[in-house]
Amino acid sequence: MLSIGDFARHGRVSVRMLRHYDAIGLLRPARVDAATGYRCYQAAQLADLNRIVALKDLGFTLEQVRSVLDERVSGDELRGMLRLRQAELAARISADHARLRQVEARLCAIESEGREPMADVQIQPLPAVRLAELTGPAASYGPEDIAPVIRPLYDELAAHLARAGAPVTGPAVAYYEDTPGDGVLVHAGLTVGVPPADRYDFAVVDLPPVEHAAALVHLGPMDEVMPAYEALARWVDANGWVVSGSTRELTLAAGPDCTPEVTVLQQPVVRG
Repeated sequence: MLSIGDFARHGRVSVRMLRHYDAIGLLRPARVDAATGYRCYQAAQLADLNRIVALKDLGFTLEQVRSVLDERVSGDELRGMLRLRQAELAARISADHARLRQVEARLCAIESEGREPMADVQIQPLPAVRLAELTGPAASYGPEDIAPVIRPLYDELAAHLARAGAPVTGPAVAYYEDTPGDGVLVHAGLTVGVPPADRYDFAVVDLPPVEHAAALVHLGPMDEVMPAYEALARWVDANGWVVSGSTRELTLAAGPDCTPEVTVLQQPVVRG
C-alpha cells in the first residue's frame, strides 16, 4: 500500500487532485483508515491514474474520462483514442502557429506603412519555361487557404513525375488565377524538358517569356510572404510600372519540410 503522498509522488500529480478524484468517485483509494481518514492506494492503481491524466490532458472532460474507465476500454483501444486526439491537437497547434505567423506578417506590413518602397526590386526579363503542373482550387489568396492546397499538389506532382520517368530540370514555379467569385486556381509547377503527352497524369504547359518583370526575393516560409508582396506592389506603383499578369513564385531553396525558404516573386509589368 502507498500513502496518498507517496501515490501522488509516484503518479506525478498533487495530493489535492487525488482528493478531488476521490470526492467525485473517479479514483477511489484502495483503503481508508476508519480512525484517521488516511487514504491508501495500491501501486496497480497507477494504471488508472495514468489513463485519467492522459485523457484529461488531451481535452477529455472528467465525465468523458469516467465513461472511458467505466467501459473498461482495452489498452489498444485507449492508445488508438489517444493517438487520434494527439493528432487533432497537433493539427490545431500547427494551425495556430500558422495564424501567428500571419498575424506577425500583417504587423510587419502595418509597421512598414508610410516608408519608402523597398529598393531591392529589380526589373528583369523572364524566359519562357516549360512546367509539369497540377492545379487545385483555393478559397482565397490567404496563406491559410493556399498552403493546404499547394503542398499536397507538389507532393502528388513529384510522385507522378517519378512514375512517368520525367526528370525535373529546374526550380518549382507557382502561379495563381482568379476564378468566378472569390476563388483562386492554384498552379503548382516543376520545370521539365518533356513534351506534352496524353499519357501523363499531369499537364505540361509553356509559360511565355516576359519582357519586363519586377523581381523581389522573399526569405522565409510562404506563410510570411505578405509583406514582400505589399512591398513589391508599392515599388511597382511608385516607379511608374503597371501590373500586367500573374505573379510567378520561383522557389530557389526549400526548408527541411520542403516548404519554400528562398522565393523570388516575379511580377510581370509594363510601363504605365
